[in-house]
Amino acid sequence: MDVFWHNIDPTTVNKEFCDTGKQYRTAIFYMNEEQKIAALASKKKYEESKVFGKKIVTEISPAKTFWEAEDYHQDYYKKNPQLYAFYRANCGRDRYLESIWGESGSSFSITDIPSAVKQRLSKPNSD
Repeated sequence: MDVFWHNIDPTTVNKEFCDTGKQYRTAIFYMNEEQKIAALASKKKYEESKVFGKKIVTEISPAKTFWEAEDYHQDYYKKNPQLYAFYRANCGRDRYLESIWGESGSSFSITDIPSAVKQRLSKPNSD
């Protein structure tokens, strides 16, 4: 979950940098009690660290129906690297992450997630 926290602003309600609306709120969705406990513990760790300087408003909720984004949103950063870089820079994302985590900005990226976890996350839930 550290990858998640190191790539978002968990202190704004219904907004994530330039994107505004309830669909842009930060949230962690869990599928079982073990995941819920892990999510709550992770959030508590960051609340107690006060690293964000404001109250964390990220929701922790049970997973429900998941709607995939349209094709043009899938792998947007790969399909549109220049636009994505422009967005990150001009919406304050990189500046914000650097102010929280230091010169390197976010110290985690998608490449830090082991392939088995990435594979598991990309598969629909068969339960």
